[in-house]
Amino acid sequence: MANKEAIFSKDTFQFFRDLKRNNHKDWMDAHRERYQASVVKPLKKLLEELAPSVSRLDHRIETAGRSNLSRINRDIRFAKDKTLYKTSMYVKFPVSTGSDQDGGELYVGISADTVTAGFRIYCGKKRKESVLALVAHPRIEKNPKLLANLKKKLGRKYESYWYSTVKGEWTKNSGWPRNEDWPKLRAWVVRKKLSPAAATRASFSSDIAKMFRDAFLVLRSVSLDN
Repeated sequence: MANKEAIFSKDTFQFFRDLKRNNHKDWMDAHRERYQASVVKPLKKLLEELAPSVSRLDHRIETAGRSNLSRINRDIRFAKDKTLYKTSMYVKFPVSTGSDQDGGELYVGISADTVTAGFRIYCGKKRKESVLALVAHPRIEKNPKLLANLKKKLGRKYESYWYSTVKGEWTKNSGWPRNEDWPKLRAWVVRKKLSPAAATRASFSSDIAKMFRDAFLVLRSVSLDN
C-alpha cells in the first residue's frame, strides 16, 4: 500500500467546481484534455480496481460495460434546465436483470465538494413490474423484520433516504423505510458521504470495497432474486 498512488487528485474536484461556474461548450471544449486526465481516467481506474471485489459479491452485478460509467453530458431534449453538463459523475455496478427494469446498483459518486458511495435503486415507470414490487415486496412480507434488521446493521454508519410520489411529484423522505412505506416507495438510497480528501488517499479503492460489502446486504435483500 505504501507504493500505491492515489487515483484521484485535488484537480478532479476543482474541475467540477470550475465547470459549475463555466457550464458551456466553449469552456468544456477548451478543457477536454483536463477532463480526460482529472476525471475520466481516474474514474476508469477506480472501476478497474473495484471490479474484482464486486464480482466476488455476486456474478449478476455488471462490472465491465458502457453502463458502468455515467456520462457528463445532460439530456436536455425535454428538460426545462438547459445546462449542458453535469457537475458530478458516477462509477456504477448495476445488477443485470435481463430486462429494462432497474435491479439496483452499487455506486461511487464524485462531485465538486463531496464523495458518496453505497446502494441505490429506482423502480422505473411501472412500479408493479419493478424489482421493488416483484422481488423485494414478497420478501418483506415473508420476513417482516428484514428492513428493521438492515437498519440495525447499517443505520449507524450509513445515511438512508427514499422517494415516494405525491400528486405525481417525487418526494424525498429521510430515514429508513418501514414495511408500511414499501408499497409507495419508488426509490431508495443507502450511502455514506466522504470528503474529497478521502478520495485522494491511496487506500480509497479498498475503502470503497469495504463499503460495497456493507451496501451489498441491502442490494441482496431487496434486489436479487435468489
